[in-house]
Amino acid sequence: MAFVITQSCCSDAGCVSVCPVNCIHPTPEERGFGTSDILHIDPQACIDCGACADACPVNAIFPADRLGARDAIFADINAAYYRDNPDISSGWSDVVYPQIPRLPRDLRVAIVGTGPSGGYVLRTLLDRTDAHVTVFDRLPTPGGLVRAGVAPDHPSTKDVMKTFDILYRDPRVQMATNVEVGPNPAAGQITPAELAEHFDAVFYAVGASQARSLGIPGEDLPGSTSATELVAWYNAVPGAAGPRLRAGGSGRAVIVGTGNVALDVARILVSPPTLLAATDIADRALDLLRRQDVHEVVILGRRGQDSAAYTAAEYRALSTIPGVDVAVHDGADGLPAELSAPAAPGRRRIVFLFNTVPEAATGAGAVESVGVRSGRHLAALPADLLVRSIGYRAVPIGGLPFDEAAGRFPVRDGRMLGADGEPIPGVYAVGWAARGSSGGIGANKQHAIETVESFIADVAAGLARTAAPPKAFPDLLRRRRRTSLGYRGIAAIDRRERERGAREGRPRVKFTDVGDMLAAAGRRRR
Repeated sequence: MAFVITQSCCSDAGCVSVCPVNCIHPTPEERGFGTSDILHIDPQACIDCGACADACPVNAIFPADRLGARDAIFADINAAYYRDNPDISSGWSDVVYPQIPRLPRDLRVAIVGTGPSGGYVLRTLLDRTDAHVTVFDRLPTPGGLVRAGVAPDHPSTKDVMKTFDILYRDPRVQMATNVEVGPNPAAGQITPAELAEHFDAVFYAVGASQARSLGIPGEDLPGSTSATELVAWYNAVPGAAGPRLRAGGSGRAVIVGTGNVALDVARILVSPPTLLAATDIADRALDLLRRQDVHEVVILGRRGQDSAAYTAAEYRALSTIPGVDVAVHDGADGLPAELSAPAAPGRRRIVFLFNTVPEAATGAGAVESVGVRSGRHLAALPADLLVRSIGYRAVPIGGLPFDEAAGRFPVRDGRMLGADGEPIPGVYAVGWAARGSSGGIGANKQHAIETVESFIADVAAGLARTAAPPKAFPDLLRRRRRTSLGYRGIAAIDRRERERGAREGRPRVKFTDVGDMLAAAGRRRR
């Protein structure tokens, strides 16, 4: 019986590398990798060895005869990939080992960011070099968008962090969380110039967390927010502000954008609070959703359904929410009559409205409706919440070059480029911070590997070395009076959150305040 890859696949491609018969596609070298919903196992070639399931970091691979009712459809989805792509073939293949040049044993490397990109940079460095690595994060807890971006009701996707947690315990790794990199030493920040002075190389894996704006009137009203801010709020990121919703409203939220993040937000907003109460959603979000009772979400797509940016797997996930209906309207002929009034109480649903563009948000001190153009028709859509989910930019870091037009750090082969267009020795950027906000965990993994290969080539050519003594940076960090956390403090926070969750029958109850995190770690904020 063949194995099957299901919806929670993160395209890590660890399964690809262990498959003895090359029956998992697309591989990192093939078209579609990084943009495909999931990877796929060839049922005709699979030898049922189970190596892929053992290697999967998110528990997404199962024997076909053990699939649950929700995942049964993925057996056909896996098989259909090979029917639709007859040029993709499986079979035994030779193992090719990379050529790794001999490098100095005393290399010191810094990684800024602990999301998937930073994690895969760390793993590749530990696998292919003898470098000592210091890993930074501005928050006390690691995880980046795994902790702060993955939806609470997709817990298996977060299991990829278990792989990285093992790396954090490696004797060559020093964790330094609650440390911010920026241009202002007076505020306790460590500057890029200081990192460049004390490390042979610095990898910036800081993601793309700044939302793009709609540019419409009323966008700044209370009740209007970005998907970035909303996701950070319900995922318990310290400092993330929740939406300010008016009481006694329409019960409807409007989301502009049709990517996977938009569908995640829609699913969380409309899911029954009793269902969310079993997840690690922030208590602050659960409390508001219980009180506010958002029971209808309208997702606006500016073009037709064939241009929607969500993946088929994310769309299918909507059908599994108990008690929630999904409706699709073209919008070319105007706003459906049922949407011109407040959402019907007692009915939970998600409505896709394509060929519809937001024109303005209006209300007396808060969002009460969203003016839209559906086809050639103008209409007002009653709503309490407007969420923009139309793309993301990296946040500039003072002291580093930044491409304002593209919203990312300028790179070539992972090497950060200076004002003259030439690589800055020893400075690299990976993931969304370098490529823009496209591609999932698998694409970021591949980019991390390729960037580390650039670093290895640079070191072999003598281009990335520092003369600062090894103890100089810890002294700098202490002088900067940062309450930084090592692995022991990180593990203490994790343990306390899990203990809090166990008392309520939840995976964890996250802290939402940095001071509480430091207290759980046995430290006090300086």
